[in-house]
Parts: sequence; structure tokens; C-alpha cells
Amino acid sequence: MVETSEEQGKAYNTLVAFGPDGARLAFYRKIHLFDAQGSEESTFIKPGPSTDPVVFEAGEASHSLTTCYDLRFPELARSLADAGAQVLLVCSSWVPGNQKTEQWLALNAARAIENSVYVAGVCQAPPVSVGRSVLVDPMGVIETDLGLEPGMRPWMFRLRTVTRVREQFPMFRQRRLL
Repeated sequence: MVETSEEQGKAYNTLVAFGPDGARLAFYRKIHLFDAQGSEESTFIKPGPSTDPVVFEAGEASHSLTTCYDLRFPELARSLADAGAQVLLVCSSWVPGNQKTEQWLALNAARAIENSVYVAGVCQAPPVSVGRSVLVDPMGVIETDLGLEPGMRPWMFRLRTVTRVREQFPMFRQRRLL
């Protein structure tokens, strides 16, 4: 959603998560603005003032929020996993372009593999953007792909998969760079 900011002429690009009872669980203001490929998002969007990881509990899992261009910044996904996220929720609006769909799919898979998490990625539908919704497991396998056609299919997170993959690949204990 577009949220008013204190700066004249600029708004925040904000994601909000609500629980089944309608209560707000968390919100995230986009920190990485798309000033690339001739676009200058920073002319009308203000970056979120906080880089603190946004992680919240919903159901049996710890979730996080990121949006759009943030997907290209692996350190954000790592900070969310470090803060306890088991599922990264990525809401995007990637405009069409050369290899954009392939990049979006690859980056969702990369963030899942790098952080031993599920990634639930959604992208607005054509003609505005690449249009896709996927659920990627911690090994990078696309478990659900809604493709380009409108529709609904149930998504299921198997949190034991997160635990199993983190035991098989103990990257959080083994990494040497922080």
C-alpha cells in the first residue's frame, strides 16, 4: 500500500500483515528503492526509516515481510532469517523486461536456499508486471507455482523441512562473515 510520509511529495511503499481476526501483526516500509533501468522510484517513494528485521508469528510459523526490489539484496533476507523468520513473504510488482520473470523466480529460490527458509513470492499480474505466485522450499524447490493464470491453490509450509535443511546445512553456525 502507499502510505503517507512526513516528506512532502513522497510516500512509503508499505506492506501490512493482518491476522485472521483483522488485527495488524506487522508492517514493513520498503528500504531498497528501484532507481535502476531508467526508473527513479526515489522521486516519489521515501525509503523506510528502519532496517530492523520485521518478523512476526502467524499460525505455527515465524514470517517476515519484504517487497519488490528488496529481493535483490541477500543481506536483507539473511537478517530476517537471523531474526527467526522461517517464511519470507515477498510481495513484488516487477515490470516486464528482458529475463525479468526468470530473475524473479531465481531470486526467490536463491533467498530460500541461502537462508534455509520458505519463500512465498507473489508478483502482480500482467500487463502491469511479470505476474506469478510461487512457494519455494528451503532447498530451492518450487513446491507451488500458480503461473500466469488467475486462480487459487492451497500453500502448505512444512516447518520440519526448515529444521531438517538447517541441520543438513548448518550455515548459520558455520559462516565466518557477518
